[in-house]
Amino acid sequence: MSSSHKIILQVDRLTKTFPGVRALNQVSFDLREGEVHSLCGENGAGKSTLIKCLSGIWTHGSYDGTIKIDGKEAVFNGVSDSEHAGIAVIYQELALVKEMTIAENIFLGNEPTVAGIIDWNIVFSETRKLLDRYGLKLDPASVVGDLGVGQQQLVEIVKALSKNRKILLLDEPTAALTETEVEILLNIIWDLRKKGITCVYISHKLDEVFAISDRITILRDGESVTTLEASASNKHEVIKHMVGREITQLFPRRPTTPGKPLLEVTNLNVYDDQNDKKILHDISFEVKAGEVLGFGGLMGAGRTELIMHIFGAYGRRMNGNVMLNGKSLDATTPAKSIASGLMLVSEDRKRYGLILDQSIGFNQSLASLGSFLTLGMFIDGNREVKKNWEFFKSLRVKAPGLDSVVGGLSGGNQQKVVIAKALMTGPSVIFLDEPTRGIDVGAKQEVYELMNLLTDSGKAVVLVSSEMPELMGMSDRMIILSEGHIGGEFKRGEAEQHNMLEAAMKFHGKGNA
Repeated sequence: MSSSHKIILQVDRLTKTFPGVRALNQVSFDLREGEVHSLCGENGAGKSTLIKCLSGIWTHGSYDGTIKIDGKEAVFNGVSDSEHAGIAVIYQELALVKEMTIAENIFLGNEPTVAGIIDWNIVFSETRKLLDRYGLKLDPASVVGDLGVGQQQLVEIVKALSKNRKILLLDEPTAALTETEVEILLNIIWDLRKKGITCVYISHKLDEVFAISDRITILRDGESVTTLEASASNKHEVIKHMVGREITQLFPRRPTTPGKPLLEVTNLNVYDDQNDKKILHDISFEVKAGEVLGFGGLMGAGRTELIMHIFGAYGRRMNGNVMLNGKSLDATTPAKSIASGLMLVSEDRKRYGLILDQSIGFNQSLASLGSFLTLGMFIDGNREVKKNWEFFKSLRVKAPGLDSVVGGLSGGNQQKVVIAKALMTGPSVIFLDEPTRGIDVGAKQEVYELMNLLTDSGKAVVLVSSEMPELMGMSDRMIILSEGHIGGEFKRGEAEQHNMLEAAMKFHGKGNA
């Protein structure tokens, strides 16, 4: 726990309104010196708007209520005013120049000069001191683009701290990090607290929130619901406040009786020509109507590569066979897979699933436009809009209408649009690759219920997930991949995490044998 109870920042009845939407409504909370204070809430709860007020993006006068620092009202007329007050924001999308060195990035725009000339000796020596101070074993001369995402995140933090910031706002800082990088980042935050730095930590990952937090403030529908002492609370209580109701079963998988096999894969071997290596080894499995088949494994095990290959978007098949609905699947292109009744929801929805500057309706029907053609060349707009509305309503997409731009939606609602696009193609088998990544607890529940509806209607779902509890909670069977091999297969209720981890490690260190 933080040893200090000195209040260094106070938000009092903050209200921010956009045309037709009240994003924040009477939000109040405070920060104690040297604490880690987490902000939790579903997508659309108001977290990002609050951060924009604290960082000066939404300027003083554009909102009602007050922000006080050290007891005095803060008047931020821009980002620089917030920075001068000691606030730094670390966004998920890093603001580093990847072609420059660590030292150049840290002092960018603030380079020490002698007679008008940059003193590079000072730049690199001071960077070395900063890296040493925070225990980072990095070379100041390293080019940022050559670093891993986790190391880049740490460089961004050091850059912020180099300017004597006393409040650090971290917005989903671990979304793209490996487990090892997450551990390093949490240790850095722990050390910052000891140095008197106050951190505001925003994350959907409640394990991390409880590992690092002193207090937790929960936002719901633009309002601050409560502030909890982390040591006296638990994930169940936080989730209850976030969604405004009890979630008695986090993984509501309904029992089903599987039908006939819809997808059959036999002795699949796949080569990655770009990286010049064999990536999948003798993979065989089937998934039946009404079944959720889960794929797990460590990072790099080949889960995404497997479903991308079957879908026709990755790798060269050396040998093996894939049958869909009893027929050999010609999956040389995604378009042929879709036409055959197979659809993929990619793990990277912004890159592969959506056109962010287009409308919901445009995105939803993009993969199924052929089904709306008349005379083979004209799109029946009325039929397209009617179908779009059906999925928009059934998936409960939170937006004014089909014309809303997808890029302005929350992560959970973007994911619903991606899934709607997939379902509009009428698949019999649907691949869901990390379908709940980066979305909040309430949106996850809706994805899980949708999986139940899909299997109730006789479709088959292949779920790829890095979250072991999710995999165990929503799968009827699980296959664990290890270095491109099948490391083990488990039935629902029979698997334990340590057995699955053993299966995931089965082929490690054995190369491509």
